[in-house]
Amino acid sequence: MARNADAERVRTELLAQDRMGVVITGDRGVGKTLVGRTALAGFGPEVYTIQLRSSGPGSATPYGCLAFTLARLPQSSLGSPTAILHGITSLIRDDAAGRQCVILLDNAGALDELSTGVLLNLLQTRTARLIATAQRTTDLPPDFYWLITSGQLAEVRLANLTELETLEVLQSALGHRVSTALASQLHQLVGGSPTLLQAVVSEQIERGNLVLSGSVWTLVDEVVLDGRTALEDIVRARYARETPEAREVIDVLSCARTLPLSRLARMYSPGIIADMEEAGQIVVDRTDRHLVTLGDRYLGDIVRNWLSVERRLELRDKVPGHQEQELDELTVEDLLAYAAWTHDCHAQLAPAHALAAASAAVKLFDPKFALKCAGSLSPSDPEWAEGQLQKSAAYLQLGLPLQAMSALDDVSERQVNDLEAETFAEFIAAKADCMAWLEDRSGKVPELLRQARVRLQDLSLDESAASPAALSRAALRLDLCEFNYFSFIGDFEPMMARLTAAATTDVPGADPVHRLRSAIILMEALSMTGRELDAKKLMRELGGQLGEWSNVPRIRENFAWRSYNVLLLSGLWRQAIDMLKDASGRAGHGLHSGSAATDLAVGLAYVYAGRGYMALDPLLAAIAQLEVRASLQSLRQAYAATAFAYAQTGNSVQATIYLDRARSADGPARFAVSSSTEFCMDMASRWLGDPEAKDRLVRSAEAHFRKGRYTLAGICMLGATVNGTVKDYLYMEEIAGLRQGPLAELSRTVAVGSRKKDAAIMLQAAEQAAALELDAVQARCAALAFDFAKGAGLTASANTAYSMLESLSESVPALPIMPRNKGPLLTERERQIATLAGNGVSNKDIALEVGISVRTVEGHLYQVFTKLGVSSRSDLLGLI
Repeated sequence: MARNADAERVRTELLAQDRMGVVITGDRGVGKTLVGRTALAGFGPEVYTIQLRSSGPGSATPYGCLAFTLARLPQSSLGSPTAILHGITSLIRDDAAGRQCVILLDNAGALDELSTGVLLNLLQTRTARLIATAQRTTDLPPDFYWLITSGQLAEVRLANLTELETLEVLQSALGHRVSTALASQLHQLVGGSPTLLQAVVSEQIERGNLVLSGSVWTLVDEVVLDGRTALEDIVRARYARETPEAREVIDVLSCARTLPLSRLARMYSPGIIADMEEAGQIVVDRTDRHLVTLGDRYLGDIVRNWLSVERRLELRDKVPGHQEQELDELTVEDLLAYAAWTHDCHAQLAPAHALAAASAAVKLFDPKFALKCAGSLSPSDPEWAEGQLQKSAAYLQLGLPLQAMSALDDVSERQVNDLEAETFAEFIAAKADCMAWLEDRSGKVPELLRQARVRLQDLSLDESAASPAALSRAALRLDLCEFNYFSFIGDFEPMMARLTAAATTDVPGADPVHRLRSAIILMEALSMTGRELDAKKLMRELGGQLGEWSNVPRIRENFAWRSYNVLLLSGLWRQAIDMLKDASGRAGHGLHSGSAATDLAVGLAYVYAGRGYMALDPLLAAIAQLEVRASLQSLRQAYAATAFAYAQTGNSVQATIYLDRARSADGPARFAVSSSTEFCMDMASRWLGDPEAKDRLVRSAEAHFRKGRYTLAGICMLGATVNGTVKDYLYMEEIAGLRQGPLAELSRTVAVGSRKKDAAIMLQAAEQAAALELDAVQARCAALAFDFAKGAGLTASANTAYSMLESLSESVPALPIMPRNKGPLLTERERQIATLAGNGVSNKDIALEVGISVRTVEGHLYQVFTKLGVSSRSDLLGLI
């Protein structure tokens, strides 16, 4: 599937008149042998084919690749190299029996001198043509290299698959949708090698990790390579060719995952390290520490599984700087590598190191490893409370708030009171985060924060308890927790004054990280409460400052996701999708951690733009992932958005199915998610003709309005007023007056034009929607403009509106509102003739081009003029 075009190229070059053959070059695993065999198989029985292989260890063996032919020669032909050469040539000619002969020589770079001579003779005498494989042309024997430079041997260079090619191959091979996130992950894992791709996919299917969920292939868990399939054979073959010292380097890096170059250089000679880097077996990054990793991740995973526990311990003790007494000097990467290595050895981490590793894993979004590290702590350890804090954070990352809450509840009151001020504030904040997800405890968060502030106040009276600076930082942490809580439940008004003050830049002595985190929350709060332009301005300011704070855990991801909401609610859906490029980089060791959320967000943006046909692929991919790894009620949002997308495409059956799924998937969610979910469900219902959907949207708008969420109120009213009343339009205008930005102006224009039944104003609204690329809104405005223009006898405006509807017919197959006066659309033949006529082509020339009579052309033009309400050819310009 991946290499058919390359095999055809090889055949074409091979059969060229001035060619003796072709050399296939490319990196290891790129599929050179496969392409050669595929090219050979394409010839059929009319071509005599021979397959030879030159192996590395046997490269010094005379006639190594021709040994089986040599065995068939009579004794008389074995007296000298010349006799052998003539004997083999005659034998191959006899076997070919007059047919053309093609030889496939695999691994030509290791060819011995005598085999080279025989093959050159076969080529020079035209007895055979050659297909050879080698990593580089410079690896070939000098005589073959000369044939390439002189043009007598062609070169076909194979490159690894691109991400797009990987996606296409996977979809062809698996027969169903494959998410771009999955294709990207597998592409990175195998480096674009089709051979390895096939092995990895086969192994993951066999293990039950790659499954068909609905109509989409997805991973149940992270890719774990234990080498139980063809992949192990590939790795063993590569491993066997290495020197003993190189094998030990591979063993060490398999266990350590990553090591600073300085440490590796203290263990092995610089020559070995340089050779392995040049061969691509190891990679040295260009940071100050020059971290070394294996060139292929799959190699480390499989080799690590081979090693016994004793061997892992032996290797760990060899690495300088990995002894426990030196762990304080380790970086986050070193710490995680040491912890993973220790777990691989079935050994226990010291409590302090277990806590540090769990904290690092949470920061790098590897929750399962964080749970593994924190799980080694016991209630008697001094680190127990902080370990439960990390365990809770890991459970929340996995979408398990009940388990997260349970982990914190396991910490006794005495242990909580023994915590230092800042750690205590972190513990309370974690508890509040968990409680927000639990319906029976969400309302108790304000009281929890009040009591925590009382305790900090008591601590401030005890001079020996904590320093004023630590107490100040703890108080700020509780403030930030409260801001997050109000944002979580969507109640922005009570905190706006304090949040704005916390985000202000000119306060002397203010904590810069607290200000930055508060400003990111403020950015989203502004966008929800109608101040969309202020939100975008703040977003741009913060975006320029993020580079200074890259060391703050998860700050960039938090900014990206809240910015996505700011842009989406402002109608800037394309920019919202671009913003996800930052957010999708959130995955640490867990490669697929953010892919479902990203797919869902991309699909949601397309749905809000009215492009349901573009939304389905990412939404179905997100559902496939979320159904096997449910994440904090995102599945309900995915179902709702998919129902809306299907409704936009006119597929009422699938829209109804996903709407029912969304209704049955109840549970807590962040306000931003729950409000979007309800909106998509109500819009899908309205599109499907539910008479109560409009009233639900209006009630939602009124609820948002009472809470000061004017942006959401305006969006709901825009959806509710497809068939609105004068009262609805006046309310929509009132809300638009409390908002900022182009989407607010569009809402106002739609409301005024609909209330006044003014075609010109509705066409203006359609242009505003087109500028925002909101296809469904543009189609609605054009349909109403057409009706209003027809009713007022404004032919030009009606034609403009009609032309706009025609241009949207593919992207909006199911119009949000059907024009009452709209006549039948043009047939394909009428459109063809109208296009030619509008460009000045005569009826006679049209008849000749289309292949019909002039009278038939005249009849079609009469129908076109009648349907479009025009009277001349020039009026057709711009309408078709």
